[in-house]
Amino acid sequence: MKWRSLEESTPGLDSRPLREIFSERRELIAKYVPAETQAIHAQAVAELKSRHLAANILPVGAKAPSFELPDHNSKIVSSSALLADGRLVLCFIRGRWCPFCVGQVEAMNLILPQIEHAGAKLVTISPQTVKQSYFMHDQHKLRFPLLSDSGNKVARQFGLTYRVPQPQETVYRRAFVNLPFTNGDESWELPIPAAYIIDRDGTILYASANEDYTERPEPAAIIDVLQSLTAS
Repeated sequence: MKWRSLEESTPGLDSRPLREIFSERRELIAKYVPAETQAIHAQAVAELKSRHLAANILPVGAKAPSFELPDHNSKIVSSSALLADGRLVLCFIRGRWCPFCVGQVEAMNLILPQIEHAGAKLVTISPQTVKQSYFMHDQHKLRFPLLSDSGNKVARQFGLTYRVPQPQETVYRRAFVNLPFTNGDESWELPIPAAYIIDRDGTILYASANEDYTERPEPAAIIDVLQSLTAS
């Protein structure tokens, strides 16, 4: 199945709420993906929720770990440099093969001017290789850095990582979602999607994560948080 970009799904820029875009993608999955495959994905999410991963991520008030990661152009980007001039909006995604990650980064791309107007920067982190990040950045005309977290080392420090269950791994392999190739290792490990706002001193001001990869915070909600922080 070819997942349409936002520009393909609606002429011009699609400024619909992310929940509407995701609802459309869930409808496509329900229509085209076999029921037994959908059940395997649902079971994987249910197992993650039973482990309460999202409840145990690095929380508001904690200090975010510092990092140095290569971006989509192989340039090393440090958290200290990102925070030197203002706050940081940090999104953890699974990779370019995930239609919900694509929808999220395209939606975040649209609000980048508002993020910058609020005195913050935007980056995403995924376990995919630099080459895959380059393809994603180019294909979706993104205007912010995509950082490659080899081995999920940074994601693990934020408490986001899990190993893809065997039944879901089998489904992914059949669908040519080759994580060892995409991520450059054999771990079959991914982060649950998460979004953070980090203050200049490294303090986490906002944290949102969900074991269900089809649920992400609304970009508008992130802007509201940034604006309220600026006003205060």
